[in-house]
Amino acid sequence: MTADVAAAAAAAAALARGGIVAYPTEAVWGLGCDPHDGDAVARLFALKGRPPATGVILIGADLAQLLPYIGATPAHALARAEATWPGPNTWIFPRNDFVPASICGEHAGIALRVTAHPVAASLCREFGRAIVSTSANRHGEAPARSALAVRDIFGTGIDQILDGALGGLERPTPIRDAISGEIVRR
Repeated sequence: MTADVAAAAAAAAALARGGIVAYPTEAVWGLGCDPHDGDAVARLFALKGRPPATGVILIGADLAQLLPYIGATPAHALARAEATWPGPNTWIFPRNDFVPASICGEHAGIALRVTAHPVAASLCREFGRAIVSTSANRHGEAPARSALAVRDIFGTGIDQILDGALGGLERPTPIRDAISGEIVRR
């Protein structure tokens, strides 16, 4: 189920050009873009019809891709997240000062995950850093569970679709606060 290297490289090139890429994740199809490209992030929110105040998750292929986004954090909080990564667990950390506000919306922290999905991880590796990851759906609607559903929902609004199978989870990943361990989304 690993991503074809050429396909992942083409999708990473689309991200670098400011594009929006669809890809399979652990549970649903995701949409991603470069978190440091404000125009791409704004386009992604507009495409989904999602209020920017909600923020988005960033995924990486490994912890090294996420560390630059994490602000001052107690060692126990980082250890708590590391014990579940790579895997279908998203953790909210204090954010570093350089994190674009558009990524976090009205939230003080930043939601991060080291993905265990081989296609999503391959995309992050090819891109060379973390990417935005949000479910492939219009705001308030059910997420896409196939590449065909992504095409049906978004048409030409997506710049590239990186094919692959979903990871087998029934629901999007839970989100927890890294410092308290509190569940934010089941």
